[in-house]
Amino acid sequence: MNDSRSRDIEPAPDSDLLSQLEPDLLPKHLAVIMDGNGRWAELRGLPRIAGHQEGIKSVRELISLSLELGIKVLTIYAFSQENWNRPAQEITALMGLLEHYLSTERSSLVEKGVRFQTIGRVTALPPSALQWVRTTEQETAHLDKLILNVALSYGGRAELVDAAKELARAVQSGRLSPDQIDEQAMQRALYTHNLPDPDLLIRTSGETRISNFLLWQLAYTELYFTPTLWPDFRRRETLVALIEYQRRERRFGRVLSSVSS
Repeated sequence: MNDSRSRDIEPAPDSDLLSQLEPDLLPKHLAVIMDGNGRWAELRGLPRIAGHQEGIKSVRELISLSLELGIKVLTIYAFSQENWNRPAQEITALMGLLEHYLSTERSSLVEKGVRFQTIGRVTALPPSALQWVRTTEQETAHLDKLILNVALSYGGRAELVDAAKELARAVQSGRLSPDQIDEQAMQRALYTHNLPDPDLLIRTSGETRISNFLLWQLAYTELYFTPTLWPDFRRRETLVALIEYQRRERRFGRVLSSVSS
């Protein structure tokens, strides 16, 4: 895992950073662990929810930039299964923030051509939040400029368990034989069955782990870690991460012709 902290990329205006991007080398699927909202708020003497509220501005900028650059899938880790262990007051505030986001941003998503979809054990959400999620999914299901894939009540291990159960039911019903279970069958049983694997994962706030996120899908994903807290991770920071991504040689286990074996 590379601990990328914008090394060797000098401060530059956004226009200069944009000029360094090569369209053919941009990720098709960008995944983000949005970490550091609580710390951002605590550093300013604010309640933790204020950090999450500020973090929504970073989400908006990331969606806009993804549309501008032609990135097709953006997956964001919004609420993990482990997050259910947080204080009840914070969970209630986060669910309220989710409802507020969907109620205020849904028309903008439609206008921009963004399809909203979720992965995770979403039925664990409170009824009101779940209703907003389902309504937004339905109203944007026909859109295709960008898929905004939101991980809610998500855990990578839980996803693998759910996939294993689906395959077991298929075998039990006679729709599948055990010998037919391969990587492709597993892929089709995952929450992300309709998506390509991420090309790049960004994690903010200085932590250098994947925290039970997309365990299967990240097998060959490039990892980018930055100390920037999520509410401060805006357009420029994303451009720097994309430039760093383009510098890497992705071999997927192969030896390229220019590299001696």
